Amino acid sequence: MASVRFMVTPTKIDDIPGLSDTSPDLSSRSSSRVRFSSRESVPETSRSEGVSDFSRVTTSLATEAAEPTPEKTAHPHTNGAEDPGLKKDPHAYLNNTNYEDGDEFFDKNLALFEEEMDTRPKVSSLLNRMANYTNLMQGAREHEEAENVPPGKKKPTKSPRMGTFMGVYLPCLQNIFGVILFLRLTWVVGTAGVLQAFAIVLICCCCTMLTAISMSAIATNGVVPAGGSYFMISRALGPEFGGAVGLCFYLGTTFAAAMYILGAIEIFLMYIAPEAAIFHSEDPLKEPAAMLNNMRVYGSAFLILMVLVVFVGVRYVNKFASLFLACVIVSILAIYAGAIKSSFAPPSFTVCMLGNRTLSKHNLGVCAKTQERDNVTTTTGLWAAFCNSSDRLNASCDEYFHHNNVTEIQGIPGLASGIITENLWGNYLMKGEILEKPSMHSADVVGALNQQYVLADITTSFTLLVGIFFPSVTGIMAGSNRSGDLKDAQKSIPIGTILAILTTSFVYLSNVVLFGACVEGVVLRDKFGDAVQGNLVVGTLSWPSPWVIVIGSFFSTCGAGLQSLTGAPRLLQAIAKDNIIPFLRVFGSGKANGEPTWALLLTAGIAELGILIASLDMVAPILSMFFLMCYLFVNLACALQTLLRTPNWRPRFRYYHWALSFMGMSICVALMFISSWYYAIIAMVIAGMIYKYIEFQGAEKEWGDGIRGLSLSAARFALLRLEEGPPHTKNWRPQLLVLLKLDEDLHVKHPRLLTFASQLKAGKGLTIVGSVMVGNFLECYSEALAAEQTIKHLMESERVKGFCQIVVAAKVREGISHLIQSCGLGGMKHNTVVMGWPNAWRQSEDARAWKTFIGTVRVTTAAHLALLVSKNVTFFPANAEPFPEGNIDVWWIVHDGGMLMLLPFLLKQHKVWRKCNIRIFTVAQLEDNSIQMKKDLATFLYHLRIEAEVEVVEMHDSDISAYTYERTLMMEQRSQMLRQMRLSKTERDREAQLVKDRNSMLRLTSIGSDDDEETETYQEKVHMTWTKDKYMASRGQKPKALEGFQDLLNMRPDQSNVRRMHTAVKLNEVIVNKSHEAKLVLLNMPGPPRNPDGDENYMEFLEVLTEGLERVLLVRGGGSEVITIYS
Repeated sequence: MASVRFMVTPTKIDDIPGLSDTSPDLSSRSSSRVRFSSRESVPETSRSEGVSDFSRVTTSLATEAAEPTPEKTAHPHTNGAEDPGLKKDPHAYLNNTNYEDGDEFFDKNLALFEEEMDTRPKVSSLLNRMANYTNLMQGAREHEEAENVPPGKKKPTKSPRMGTFMGVYLPCLQNIFGVILFLRLTWVVGTAGVLQAFAIVLICCCCTMLTAISMSAIATNGVVPAGGSYFMISRALGPEFGGAVGLCFYLGTTFAAAMYILGAIEIFLMYIAPEAAIFHSEDPLKEPAAMLNNMRVYGSAFLILMVLVVFVGVRYVNKFASLFLACVIVSILAIYAGAIKSSFAPPSFTVCMLGNRTLSKHNLGVCAKTQERDNVTTTTGLWAAFCNSSDRLNASCDEYFHHNNVTEIQGIPGLASGIITENLWGNYLMKGEILEKPSMHSADVVGALNQQYVLADITTSFTLLVGIFFPSVTGIMAGSNRSGDLKDAQKSIPIGTILAILTTSFVYLSNVVLFGACVEGVVLRDKFGDAVQGNLVVGTLSWPSPWVIVIGSFFSTCGAGLQSLTGAPRLLQAIAKDNIIPFLRVFGSGKANGEPTWALLLTAGIAELGILIASLDMVAPILSMFFLMCYLFVNLACALQTLLRTPNWRPRFRYYHWALSFMGMSICVALMFISSWYYAIIAMVIAGMIYKYIEFQGAEKEWGDGIRGLSLSAARFALLRLEEGPPHTKNWRPQLLVLLKLDEDLHVKHPRLLTFASQLKAGKGLTIVGSVMVGNFLECYSEALAAEQTIKHLMESERVKGFCQIVVAAKVREGISHLIQSCGLGGMKHNTVVMGWPNAWRQSEDARAWKTFIGTVRVTTAAHLALLVSKNVTFFPANAEPFPEGNIDVWWIVHDGGMLMLLPFLLKQHKVWRKCNIRIFTVAQLEDNSIQMKKDLATFLYHLRIEAEVEVVEMHDSDISAYTYERTLMMEQRSQMLRQMRLSKTERDREAQLVKDRNSMLRLTSIGSDDDEETETYQEKVHMTWTKDKYMASRGQKPKALEGFQDLLNMRPDQSNVRRMHTAVKLNEVIVNKSHEAKLVLLNMPGPPRNPDGDENYMEFLEVLTEGLERVLLVRGGGSEVITIYS
């Protein structure tokens, strides 16, 4: 038959199993095609219904066979639907064993793997999809395009096209350069001096450079989708750290928006339109407060306007981003041009000085005390300001004004003036101090404060300046946030980010030197330019006009504010969509195109809090804390991954080292506490609270983070340390292996056993919960997983922190033996086994239940493990049922390591047993001194630091009662009768065999039942075919059985059994008499007999020993001391 080539288009990749939510989003890559050829057309074969999802995706033959394309029908060799070999077929199957020779569903060369193609796709298919994958960030550009796409029209996928310069370098420049450069850098230089200002800038730039190196390593270790820094930290350090630091970074970005808005309002009200101020004050001392109110009003209005712009569409923000960046670049170039020009033609900005004190030029007409006008000496406004508004030359004036002359100095001496020698050292001021020029002469008088002086508005210090300046170096994450837009993110992010930091660092450091070399010191310390006629200080240096800086800085701060209001809501949306913080889920939704509307409203509300602070100098340290914490954890993530050497840590950026990351982390911590120790503590407390909230309430995520790798390394180290020797008696605590029994529906039969274990452990030490399923592991694997999940859910509800282990074995006793031998790892192994008593073992005709129990006791004893057997476990209290009062009675009959003393003490640590009193009973024989025993026991408990009542019970020798004799006889008669019944009841065995055959596919039994050797003999002697000869043979055996029953009436009990029964009866009488009202009775559990023939009698002895008691815990020590009197 003619060959046919099919072009098969896969459906959505979401249908392919194995690609989870954390896998890359491949759903939109439907353009990839899978080709396969066939020399023969596909025959009509019977297909099984077990088709895999992947085969449906990759080979949709039915559609093309039923609806041939025009090209196919026109081809002479392709008969389309008329070809009998191409009839409608619901699916194409990989696991098809009925196809004819010549069929090639995938490739003959892969025939060995064809049965696994549903879960393990071909490499070519995988690579084809991964090659078309792009990690487009759900950010501004995509939302802008989504708004422009008409409804119902599918947006075509665009390949990333941005390079290093446009995609990383320029966005980083725009985010790093900000309001601090134009409004506060000159003031920082003037206050701290050139040397200290240079150190401040260098430290901050080193911090961001080291962080950028760490960030480059993380960003090039795979794809960074939406969320940027949050994604990097959360996937490197886990959801707890990621959520905490992500929210801190969100708060930092939000407060940055407030800072930029406050900077724009300060430029507007101080330098562009001072007359626009709403609030005024006649009192100069109250003028700053009025200005803060103006900042609040205008800041709130600006915030509302910007939020509306972002809400209407981020395309407006993106369109003006280039304009804002151009404003920044032009302003910086104007500063350099002005500095160069000042070397040969300094600008004319004079500063009026009274002695060595700086005067404000706001209301100052002439910088002189008097002036000549028409040959007449008249006073000036300065005279009136210092002489009580008097214009008389003999008026009483301020003492300092009287003794000092008024002079004018050049505000911008120029680059060649040598003024840098005066500006090298710092001049920190207290709030309200007058700005002075130390090199000028001044009379040694104090004088009074005057409104004409330029005063320090805040108290300055080195640490304060660090906190105020640091926000000007933030913004280094802009490149990683845009990784989806880049042609080669692995190459562009490190190069672009590091080049941007080098560029901005050079600009900042050079400006520090230029400001110190060109501008007079008193002008530098004049924050608002009062001494230079209210001009922006950095504007006085610029060329060609101060307005270049004023207008450029205003628009750049507005643009930076818009960028922050655009980025912060998307960061919050990324955190909310990860679903790790429950109360943030509402912020994961937004408009139809994905705009985070609710997150934008929350961001505006938080930014309004920053605007209400109204002071740029107070807001800057707040966001410094949040950014520093984010950078700290970026460095920690890189250092942790490097030191752990996880297999997935393969960054393309090679120039990193864990020592550099630790250095960056140390600088971040130092800067946090240097700038503001109380803000640092508050930021850490906020991050810690978010961390604990996510840990307890958040959704569990497994991201393969570094903290998990650190936990594994720490666990390995601790396990190796524990292997060095057995634990000391002082460190001994019960490490439990709790054996649970499951029913046919995979439900735990006795959940109170786990409740009791949680009360005994109180969240400390090791707890392993185990169970056994009977069957074949290959067939029962899914049921074992379901049982494990059931037990884990029960452990969560009972708040038991531990591990779960399900063993599938042919017999329950073998499974229990495997659990006891193999559970745990290294030094973290169980030392105590907890199990329940086999209830109704007497009524059960099947002896496997109690034989499994005794077998477990023997295995535990052989392994030198302690054993706790809870009887009547259904009556044990739940965690929500504390006892208001009562007693825990301990019957200490033999010493086996002190378990009986330790267990009630541990139980009393839990709220259920906390109000119960401990009573310890011990048994004295006739030859014992009971009074001395009581004293010794009280002294022993005193040294053990255990508070308990002590009582010695005397048991005198007495004759064996008729009741004891009769009880022993009944026990042995019952055993003999059951043995005879097992040998004679063929019909009952036949029915049991039928039931067993019916349930042979899956039988879920656990602790308390097992296949015994006797049941195997049943299979051999049960005849499924009933003939006349066999019927006559069975009738002949009946008289023999009757003779056996007659012997039961004449038998005498064994004397050793009578003695044991006597002990059990006497002890039970004493225990019931003393402890019938106790909330819990603990007593020594005798060991099983050495001869297995007495196993059933052993069960009877234990039953008699504990009769009449509501809650009993039988305790058998492991042979080692578990409690000590020594410290």
